[in-house]
Amino acid sequence: MPRTDPAFPMPDGPGATIPLHGGTRIPVLGLGVFRAPAGEATEQAVTAALRAGYRHIDTAAVYGNEADVGRALRASAVDRDEVFLTTKLWNADHGYQQTLDAFEYSRRRLGVETLDLYLVHWPVPGPRLETWRAMEHLQESGKVKAIGVSNYMTRHLDELLASARHVPSVNQIELSPYNYRSRSDVIDLCRAQGIQLEAYSPLTKGHKLSDPPLAHIADAHGRSTAQVLIRWALQKGLVVLPKSTHADRIAANADVFDFALTPAQMEILDALDENLVTGWDPTTAP
Repeated sequence: MPRTDPAFPMPDGPGATIPLHGGTRIPVLGLGVFRAPAGEATEQAVTAALRAGYRHIDTAAVYGNEADVGRALRASAVDRDEVFLTTKLWNADHGYQQTLDAFEYSRRRLGVETLDLYLVHWPVPGPRLETWRAMEHLQESGKVKAIGVSNYMTRHLDELLASARHVPSVNQIELSPYNYRSRSDVIDLCRAQGIQLEAYSPLTKGHKLSDPPLAHIADAHGRSTAQVLIRWALQKGLVVLPKSTHADRIAANADVFDFALTPAQMEILDALDENLVTGWDPTTAP
């Protein structure tokens, strides 16, 4: 299991931020738009999130909804500078020049001049170190404020850190109480290197929302099990990315800043680990 978790200052709202490498700051809560249908559904989800106080939107080239995210941002009364925007490089676009070209395509689809965070979506074998050189160039040229990776486990990070000029600002991986202890090695490495962990699929894609120990804790606080999972992630110092296209659930997922889980409840949740993986499993990626 991970070493004793450090004490993290608790944010006071969905727009609260924490620092990343290089001086930029990232909001602790973001809306993930994985599998949000392209078009009106994604635009409405982003609009609902901004109205609920979110200031962080996480998309990816492979999601097929970057243009919809961009339209919703432009239509919003919230200034672009107030919204932290992330997208990701897809597997087919690895390599130095391919990465630079893919970034330009994403930037144009989003309709922005700069990105707050650009992530390597997956540790594709072979060209991934050349890909990282291109990511570093994008950051050094000012086109991206921060760069990072997604689905990188310890061996992928060790390889990258051995040659990188810039340490990744972020590693976005699947994290919940149901796999947190199983991923202790990558959690400890990221914390030692100052790499901020982001939790995707923090709600286990719904698989564990009726789990009795989780439901018991939720009942004790008068909250939903989804809210407890999000609060758990925040108390672990994670940036958390719940996904929904329903305005009421988007708002409820942000209503987690006025209660706290006790140390005993956190321990109960940690003990639920079963090495759950609900999507891609990067632990087997070479």
